[in-house]
Amino acid sequence: MNLALAPETLARWQFGITTVYHFLFVPLTISLAAITAGLETAWVRTGKEKYFHATKFWGKLFLINIAMGVVTGIVQEFQFGMNWSDYSRFVGDVFGAPLAMEALLAFFFESTFIGLWIFGWDKLPKKIHCACIWIVAMGTILSSYFILAANSWMQHPIGYTVDKATGRAQLTDIWAVFTQNTTMVVVLHTLTAAFLTGAAFVVGVSSFHLWRAKRKQIRGEELGAKQRRQLPAMLASLRVGLVVAVIAGLGTAVSGDELGKVMFEQQPMKMAAAEALWETQSPAPFSVFAVGDVSQGHNSVEIEIPGLLSFLAHNNFTESVPGINDVAAQEAARYGGKAEEYIPSIFMTFWGFRLMIGFGMTSFVAGLIGLWTTRRKLWVAPDKRVGQDEIPRLMLTRTREMNPFLTAWSWRIGILTMGLPLLANSFGWIFTEMGRQPWAVYGLMKTSDAVSPGVGQGEVITSLAVFTGLYAVLAVVEVRLLLKYGKAGPDTDEQPPAKDPRLRLPRGRDAADERPEDADKPMTFAY
Repeated sequence: MNLALAPETLARWQFGITTVYHFLFVPLTISLAAITAGLETAWVRTGKEKYFHATKFWGKLFLINIAMGVVTGIVQEFQFGMNWSDYSRFVGDVFGAPLAMEALLAFFFESTFIGLWIFGWDKLPKKIHCACIWIVAMGTILSSYFILAANSWMQHPIGYTVDKATGRAQLTDIWAVFTQNTTMVVVLHTLTAAFLTGAAFVVGVSSFHLWRAKRKQIRGEELGAKQRRQLPAMLASLRVGLVVAVIAGLGTAVSGDELGKVMFEQQPMKMAAAEALWETQSPAPFSVFAVGDVSQGHNSVEIEIPGLLSFLAHNNFTESVPGINDVAAQEAARYGGKAEEYIPSIFMTFWGFRLMIGFGMTSFVAGLIGLWTTRRKLWVAPDKRVGQDEIPRLMLTRTREMNPFLTAWSWRIGILTMGLPLLANSFGWIFTEMGRQPWAVYGLMKTSDAVSPGVGQGEVITSLAVFTGLYAVLAVVEVRLLLKYGKAGPDTDEQPPAKDPRLRLPRGRDAADERPEDADKPMTFAY
């Protein structure tokens, strides 16, 4: 049988494609929910229309993204029964618990309160309406926590026992699954990376609108009335995005360093493969870049930082770090089989690790530069001497006056940086999952034992083709929707509610007395 077409290989390809595709939406959903909540909080506190328009704008993009994330996420769970039935049978009692909690608790918060937020703008008091989006944001974080706890158990199984009669893993300590150091560090690293992703998205879209206005100014063209009204919301969004990018980028770096130390302890093969470190070294260098066949250790050009890998693994520059060959021999002696069976794809882990760091930190540096260059306010307060129509022009002029970096290229950099964290997330998951091979559950179940025994090549090829084709169509829909509404910018014609609705009316009055024009309208916020 051709190994390239083996059911196990095809099933891994299918799960990998659907997982990476789904995770393009997850970080944006998590971060945009919180950013939207923060902007609405600013509107509730200050009453400034720029925050209202920004809230509605980013909320619309958030809703497009979360809808696509839900659709693609459902497919993930189906695959456990389709292609990985032996895996589900072995770990279902453990793995299913966090997933059930995610569906019953976190998804309940998201689905319920997102409806109230969508339809309750003129039905709910401002503070309660704002609380709804905050609950949605907390629901997305809680959802990610449960799912990452399940994945962390696959990386480092704990709080279980294997029933000798059935041969199945049984959960004995759910608290240990939720609080082990692997879960805590993975959650922190994933969430900070998610906020870096959302911040880059906000900076990119805001930069596009500001760059478009700047080009018109350079050409001597007059800005349209709608574009002038959009600028305050975009400038406020840019500043928020830059602040979040810097904070989240720093958090991603710190949590990533801590996660690396945990992985050196729990999965030494993964980290040795990430460095293409074939032989144990003391001290061990960190390879920044390599040219050659890293899968065989034959590098014609290699840039190394002496002792850095020892520091990343053990917090000192001298301690020994085990190499691939030694770790493979140890695992073969412990679990049986040949040593080479325990060596993952060195090429994918080595470059996946570096591309994850490179793309992620580039966005962080871009945010840091952007925050520094915009450290002075980009707007001017209106007064009697400056007409409202002059404010957008002065906003854009101020950027050039305060720092020469803010030229057309600064806006382009902001736009181009938008996709880098998405690539970093994708390579991060590829590295995480491929670096664990050949294990589906580390030390307990190999991937070859997890695949469904009754599924043949033709069935997997068919489902792989269907899912890939369907996801391609969904990608076109998603991109077109984001481009359509992202390019349109905030709808500045929409005004905030004229009065703050009340949940309770004075005694002796009913809804028809309070708002007679709405007496016969359906309660859309309750749908």
